Amino acid sequence: MRFLAAGIAFGFVLTRAEVISWFRIQEMFRFQAFHMYGIIASAILVAGISLEVMRRRSARALDGTPIVLAPKEMRTGARYIAGGTLFGVGWAFTGACPGPLFGLFGAGVTVMAVPIVSALLGTWVYGWLRPYLPH
Repeated sequence: MRFLAAGIAFGFVLTRAEVISWFRIQEMFRFQAFHMYGIIASAILVAGISLEVMRRRSARALDGTPIVLAPKEMRTGARYIAGGTLFGVGWAFTGACPGPLFGLFGAGVTVMAVPIVSALLGTWVYGWLRPYLPH
């Protein structure tokens, strides 16, 4: 029940901030407005501060295990470029990234069921193929 309430609150915030607005997303991709870039930048800032606070306080999960971030190994970057491009193309086609998909569906844009199912299917396929992919 807590997670459902958190999801509903998250959807409400996304709706009020116009993050799920197709027009706002198109403005961003056309470099016509700062609105979405400001939201993304503030999310990055909040995440960075939160991670630093967790690191300094040696945060622990509810079961007592320490929360740590494994160091990332940067390689050629080709996989980041390919993944980012695929993500961006999907975002441009649907007009929404994964978080707002559920907010849009909840707001009555039922056609968003198609990208939601596609995202879930893509996640399942990745999980199935992961052992065979280079990491």
